[in-house]
Amino acid sequence: MTLPTSRPDPRDFRKRLLAREPLIGTFMKFPGPHATEIIGQIGYDFVMLDEEHAPWTREQLGLGFLAARAFGTAGLVRVARPDAASILSALDDGAIGVMVPHVNSAEKARGVASWARYKGGTRGSGVGRGGDYGGMVGPGGIDGYYEWADSVTTVIAMIEDAEAIERIDEITAVAGIDAFFLGRGDLGLSLSNVQGTKPTVAEAVKIIAESVIRSGKALCAVTPNLASDDAKAMIDLGVTAMLTGNDQYFMRAGAAAQFANFQKLMKGGTP
Repeated sequence: MTLPTSRPDPRDFRKRLLAREPLIGTFMKFPGPHATEIIGQIGYDFVMLDEEHAPWTREQLGLGFLAARAFGTAGLVRVARPDAASILSALDDGAIGVMVPHVNSAEKARGVASWARYKGGTRGSGVGRGGDYGGMVGPGGIDGYYEWADSVTTVIAMIEDAEAIERIDEITAVAGIDAFFLGRGDLGLSLSNVQGTKPTVAEAVKIIAESVIRSGKALCAVTPNLASDDAKAMIDLGVTAMLTGNDQYFMRAGAAAQFANFQKLMKGGTP
């Protein structure tokens, strides 16, 4: 398979996200560049290197970002820790953007937005791979670089805690957050621990989605199968950036299919 022609610049990802273009991505669990190269070659718009739930090191994340760039896909990272240092290192090392877990208050959302931005924020000054090692510092000097970096850096907050539901309008109103991700797995776990009256997961997701849409931000979600009723339900809610499965899921599904074919062949049948 050859690289699709007319690929958008990966650094236009934030602009495309804010314009509500339909975008497809997937989570990357295997720490290294190879799976990311394959996904980029197929034509996915973005990959989400999953530092939170997979054993990515900082060096491996850097290789993942390079692999994404090589094949024209936007490389983002779901950081393991929602703090300034994690966001700074990811962006300096070449991430197009970050997705931050468990943003359950407006205060935390403001912190996330601040840590990812130079102007009006608290991101530490540094020009690494994310700024082409100084290559993106043009005639405008370092201030021009800061403005450019802020314009291409994508910030996504995950809503996945029961306590976030009551504060959702305050959270989605925070400036500097570009999109919100429906973290339905952890949200279900969180709601299961709530005593007394509580919404169902579906009701909570609808509350979140409606608040995000009202705020003018983009909405993101994950679904294992884009041919499913679940995927259609997410689109109906207003999701425009969809992640489907992950590299481990793709490998397992493909391997399982071939194993089933092998069993049929050995029994004298046809796949």
